[in-house]
Amino acid sequence: MSALKIFLVEDDPWYAQLLKHFLSMNPDYDLKLFTSGKELLNSLHLKPDLICMDFGLPDMSGAELLKEILQKNKTIPIIVISAQEEINIAVTLLKAGARDYIIKDDHTKEHLWNAILHIKETLNLKQEVEELKEQLRQKYSFENSIIGQSEAIKKTFHLLQKAVQSNINVSLRGETGTGKEVYAKAIHFNSDRKKKPFVAVNMGAIPRELAESELFGYEKGAFTGAVATKAGKFEEADGGTLFLDEIGELDPALQSKLLRAIQEREITRLGSHKPLKVDIRLITATHKNLAEEVKKGMFREDLFFRIVGLPIELPPLKARDNDVIILAKHFINEYAQVNKTKTLALSEEARIKLKKYNWPGNVRELKAVIDLACVMADSHEIKAEDLTFYEIGDVSPYSSQEKSLREFEAEIIAFFLKKYNNNVVVAAEKLQIGKSKIYKMIKEGDIKI
Repeated sequence: MSALKIFLVEDDPWYAQLLKHFLSMNPDYDLKLFTSGKELLNSLHLKPDLICMDFGLPDMSGAELLKEILQKNKTIPIIVISAQEEINIAVTLLKAGARDYIIKDDHTKEHLWNAILHIKETLNLKQEVEELKEQLRQKYSFENSIIGQSEAIKKTFHLLQKAVQSNINVSLRGETGTGKEVYAKAIHFNSDRKKKPFVAVNMGAIPRELAESELFGYEKGAFTGAVATKAGKFEEADGGTLFLDEIGELDPALQSKLLRAIQEREITRLGSHKPLKVDIRLITATHKNLAEEVKKGMFREDLFFRIVGLPIELPPLKARDNDVIILAKHFINEYAQVNKTKTLALSEEARIKLKKYNWPGNVRELKAVIDLACVMADSHEIKAEDLTFYEIGDVSPYSSQEKSLREFEAEIIAFFLKKYNNNVVVAAEKLQIGKSKIYKMIKEGDIKI
């Protein structure tokens, strides 16, 4: 934060200079003195960060000046300095909007110093929050969060723009790894709900018996282990956006309860009979064809029509033309920033190999391949042999099949061991991990050699 601009209103010239001299010991303070309330009011257009005002001014009372300042700027912090020790006066001014009330005595300077420091910390925190919000808005702008220039991607931008201009439910459909949560966040952080929570829930990752309590919350004692009341995801997302990923995995028994929550915009915690109103924008995502699931009797038709709203189809990476190269460069730059290394070039042979590949795991798979290639590269550029997926047309080791992080780690380590003739030292060096980790995974049977 730049210098704190402080306006000090005091009609006693000696006392004003005393306070100014004392506060000027902090080089981050920019102080300006005023001798009357009207003089201060006429200078509010200069936008001070903080006002310290004497209660007993000759031209107007402290209460009058406080009221007029707040009418012009409701959020500006004001410290009142007064010789009046009556508690009722302090309470009245604090209720009227003063941030602090300081008595004129032998400790006034120290109390004022501490009060200003506290306000400065609060202002700094608010500025940091606003900067973070602005970073989020920039990060999730369509162009920054969804990388690509293909016609397939541009079509989705048009629909995204429609989505952010209304509160209509949005249903995202696309293969695993196409970036459905990225789209959901782009919608939320560009909508009028951006200052409220974005809550994401992967329905496919929640055990069926826990799904209801996860979504709707529960009261203390609702079931064994419910030792305290807990809000559900609907409540957490109140005022903002609830993103239900893999909605096609929702248990049929829970679909009717979700339908009611969406229709009535209210939920009831487990163990309670009191409905709670919620205001959420719903975005759902799935890799399944829900219309086909409805025909099979696996998904409720009435729920389908409630959630479909504005449907957006996310194109697979193989249908995005040159986006694979644009994304590859993006992930190379990202790797360099995170790991504080030089940005690598992409050889022509590597480009050809990337464009020929079918990408069953889509963007997620591409990132995994590029991250590995950055580790593998022994020169200033990534070569074709640094790209570690299988032969063109074969199943990639980073396919759309769901695996745990440990399984992926084991697969990557096994690949490096095979490449370097089971030399654990070299594999550990290339992967930048400890040898003990590899030996442990071999001993526990995660890696076969």
